[in-house]
Amino acid sequence: MGETRKLAAILCSDVVGFSRLAGTDEDRILARLRALRSDLIDPTIAVHNGRVVKRTGDGSIVEFRSVVDAVRCAIEVQNAMLERNAGVPVDRKIVFRIGVHLGDVVEESDGDLMGDGVNIAARLEGIAAPGAICLSEDAYRQVKGRLDLAVTDLGQTQLKNIAEPIRAYSLQVGGAAVAKPAPDKSAPRLALPDKPSIAVLPFQNLSGDPEQEYFADGMVEDIITGLSRIKWLFVIARNSSFVYKGKAVDIRQVGRELGVGYVLEGSVRKVGNRLRITGQLIEAETGAHLWADKFDGALDDVFDLQDQITDRVVGIVEPSVQRSEIERSRQKRPENLDTQDLVWRALPHLRKWRPVDCRIAIGFLERALDLDPTDASAHACIAMCHANCFWYDGFEDAEKATALLHARVVIASATDHANALARAAQVVALLDKDYDAGSSAIDRALTLNPSSALAHFNGALIHSYRGNSAAAAMHADRALRLSPMDPTARLAHSALGMSALSEARLDEARMHFARAVQVSSGVGHMHIYHAATLALAGRIEEGRSIARRGLELEPGWRIRALRELGLLPEISDKLIGGARLLGLPE
Repeated sequence: MGETRKLAAILCSDVVGFSRLAGTDEDRILARLRALRSDLIDPTIAVHNGRVVKRTGDGSIVEFRSVVDAVRCAIEVQNAMLERNAGVPVDRKIVFRIGVHLGDVVEESDGDLMGDGVNIAARLEGIAAPGAICLSEDAYRQVKGRLDLAVTDLGQTQLKNIAEPIRAYSLQVGGAAVAKPAPDKSAPRLALPDKPSIAVLPFQNLSGDPEQEYFADGMVEDIITGLSRIKWLFVIARNSSFVYKGKAVDIRQVGRELGVGYVLEGSVRKVGNRLRITGQLIEAETGAHLWADKFDGALDDVFDLQDQITDRVVGIVEPSVQRSEIERSRQKRPENLDTQDLVWRALPHLRKWRPVDCRIAIGFLERALDLDPTDASAHACIAMCHANCFWYDGFEDAEKATALLHARVVIASATDHANALARAAQVVALLDKDYDAGSSAIDRALTLNPSSALAHFNGALIHSYRGNSAAAAMHADRALRLSPMDPTARLAHSALGMSALSEARLDEARMHFARAVQVSSGVGHMHIYHAATLALAGRIEEGRSIARRGLELEPGWRIRALRELGLLPEISDKLIGGARLLGLPE
């Protein structure tokens, strides 16, 4: 039987006096315990990323990714039990004891855990008072800087069948496990820079394997390099963030000491021949989690795995920070908005892409250009807004000319803003059929930031429109790997559909357009592309139903849009033919 050693946070619990309770009314007590597990205990464990290792009659052994998660879970369960036991006779109350320890465990091939790490957690649960939580010193050390807790030091405690005494702490129950308040404002603090800022802390090696230490450090260095390519983001250098290596840190304090708004932290754990990497992005001022995820991969090619994880983390962090900055800009007073704030405010409206939303965005962007006429991001966004107004609101020549004017400003500039180049590329390629300029701008964007999902999404679209199926597929696959849940993913699926259509792979085109509809059900023209391919396949009635939905979403859509989108004739002629079979307006 295979086994793996690892470091884990273990929670053990059981019901106080369960034999006595079961002896008085076993059926009722068992039914209540089952109900507690289904509607309180198991959901709370899941929320805090726990895994139930085994049930032990009235108790359980649970593994967590972190001690913070384990303690928060324990407190929530105990607080909930205080409420549920209110008014229940003493002899019928279900009361839990809980022990939490961080230690070395052995994971069997079937997922069971054994070893001192589990044994100590079980013995701590045994000495906990009814309704209380008992922590080992190792567990307490991990949470004392992160959670605001009231504890009693029980001192060195001899646990049954454990050779050495363990220092234990009893945790007071009755309040939420909240993050520690920010340190006194008189403490030294570096001023925040004039743009969003982030520090990437060394990832914890939870494997006990020194080889993974090098892997984790190398990956963090690559993530720092990748984030540094995002020119609107201020990234703390490796030498500063690595001073926290091996330390239990308070994220708020890190933010104060390094002068950053965001902190990225994570861990690496080896399980057999596989690695699990977790990452979480935290707002330093509040301690709020903006994003958290885990990534699994085989150790067969550790450097390829390192590259994959780096790309995905960088690709996810950028939009996560961007969303937070957009929300922050919304909270500012109008008179305090600078150029970047105005662009942040415009972006949510631009992403809705409809003319009514784009005109709202244009208002913010024109103000941004009044403050800084050279801002590439504002020029690119306003170009996209006018292009959308041209395509979906009457094909006005003035809209087209304005869109191209702003896009050309970006492309002619020496900007190092990858996303600005990506947006400008889409406008000149699709609106002016200048595929060479568009492709060149995409290449520049990806040289600046290879992890720009937007550049890959727009690159996929441009290459599909010019008939370069191989390049379109490469960009689409890369974009979907970097940002799989992005609403902009419709561009990748649409690009794949256009490529399939150009090569007369009708069923494949229909499938890709159907996926585009799934990820962006509110975008009417994606419904129409799907409907047109159905019509070409002879499924007229099915196509008409989907087309009706598209026109409900975009009442102003006309077949002319297919001629104005910069598509090669072999693509546009097919879509126009399908649209006419459905009787769509010219």
